[in-house]
Amino acid sequence: MSYEKVERAKELTIGIKQTMKAVANLQVEAVYIADDADRRLTQKVELLCKEKGVPVIHVDSMRRLGKACGIEVGAATAAIKKSG
Repeated sequence: MSYEKVERAKELTIGIKQTMKAVANLQVEAVYIADDADRRLTQKVELLCKEKGVPVIHVDSMRRLGKACGIEVGAATAAIKKSG
């Protein structure tokens, strides 16, 4: 799956609010959305990404996405920040 890229990322933004802010400020290169997260919440992130032209990668598990981000809890969304 796509978790390897998240694990190798130098800088991440984790969670819906932080991801939304980073996307709005055009600071991310890709956004990861867990398919088992609350659709009402992730839909807003997905729409903003589409509007800003940010690629969205769907992953199957909040728990695995959180683990890939190096946290002990699930993550509904995560974004890889642009370097430099």
